Amino acid sequence: MKKVLKIALVGALGLIVITGVLMWMEFGPLVKGAMSCEKLDDGLYYMEYKGDDGFDGLMAKGGIETTDQLASYAMEFLSKGHYKPEANTSKEAFGCSALTVTTPDGEVLMGRNFDFPSAVGVIMHTIPNNGYESITTFNVEFYGFGEDYKPEGFKNQYMALAGLFVALDGINEKGLAIADLMAGDSTETHQHSNKPNLTTTAAIRYMLNNAANVGEALELLKGIDMHSDAGFAHHYAMADASGRKVVVEYIEDKTADGNSHMVVTESPALANHYLCEEKFNVGLIEGDDRYDRLCQYYTQTGGVMSEKQLTEAIKAVSQPKRDGFLGTAWTMVMNLTHPSVTYYSQRHFDKPFFFKIGK
Repeated sequence: MKKVLKIALVGALGLIVITGVLMWMEFGPLVKGAMSCEKLDDGLYYMEYKGDDGFDGLMAKGGIETTDQLASYAMEFLSKGHYKPEANTSKEAFGCSALTVTTPDGEVLMGRNFDFPSAVGVIMHTIPNNGYESITTFNVEFYGFGEDYKPEGFKNQYMALAGLFVALDGINEKGLAIADLMAGDSTETHQHSNKPNLTTTAAIRYMLNNAANVGEALELLKGIDMHSDAGFAHHYAMADASGRKVVVEYIEDKTADGNSHMVVTESPALANHYLCEEKFNVGLIEGDDRYDRLCQYYTQTGGVMSEKQLTEAIKAVSQPKRDGFLGTAWTMVMNLTHPSVTYYSQRHFDKPFFFKIGK
């Protein structure tokens, strides 16, 4: 009897161990990613994730057309299919500004402010099994986790991994940098040509995973159907280690199918109005001189600035907090030549946080 009991116990222990190993193989990278989350400053957190980022699975099913579908897919991925919720994302307009320059030593830098009524920013350092390493930022309020939600405590930190599918800006190991800005009107982009579907913020992750430069990123955009996040028009500021810097915008076609088409404009600076010829200055608000000021900084220096000069320039157009508006939630200064980024939270320019990509 004792021998039989011993065998049974050993067998049960073996099953527990096997189950534990299988569970760790399935959830281990996600658990480690959640546990890595740390608070850096008011409104800014940092986390690392290494493993399957779920993006191949998203593209294999044809992508998604809406932000709510994306949120639902993210929750399904985090639960490994054991939970399939309906999710509702927030829909608010945001500001922002960006400027790309070259240093006296020939390095390429991009500065970027993210301005928003309310935000809790999470920096996501991702090393995917299939794709380029990247550092991106997203606003966890995008997912509508609750008014008082912060990525603190294991449950909330785990939920923050939903940011694997959403990026408002970022840089990858090849020096491709992308930032999403509102374009100045409420004309949504919805393309329907039977290509894989992606929303604005999901497309940033897609490009950073798979493109080494601006040219490759533009080809990827041509291969998807774009859909606007949050019910507004968006445009991208893009730059790469070669120094190429462009603005990507979507313009509604005057055709029966109603598809929007992509327009690329060469520009070192961007704010919240259109720059393409078809809709030039649409969305420009009287008194908003952020774009003009950035262009002045660029012209005065011939586009050559030190990192300190670029930081001062982007700081000069950051937005202060006012009633009902947080202002600049975070500022980034990215080095595209030696892929890395320095963050500042909520205009705390005396508290830099530096992160390097790769070894």
